[in-house]
Amino acid sequence: MDLGLIIQLISGAVGGNVAGNLMKGSSLGTALNSVVGVLGGGLGGQLLGMLGVGGAAAAAGGGMDIGSIIAQVAGGGVGGGVLLAIVGMIKSAMAKQ
Repeated sequence: MDLGLIIQLISGAVGGNVAGNLMKGSSLGTALNSVVGVLGGGLGGQLLGMLGVGGAAAAAGGGMDIGSIIAQVAGGGVGGGVLLAIVGMIKSAMAKQ
């Protein structure tokens, strides 16, 4: 497994839990927040890599500099938070029906 992907998955889990704590009504609980965050972190990091953001070329070549690590942490964390927000809004909308 690629070190960049591991960084994205871990930061996604953290981002999912932070988003869950900030949006109490949309939280799914720590375990599900982490799972959704991991999925969002992986997707967010990969999307940024496909866009050429975050030093994906350096990471693919085996080189990891501080800039690419920070970009992977940010991409994973934001991706995890965004996906949890989306899932939380869907959960809230379904509960109101």
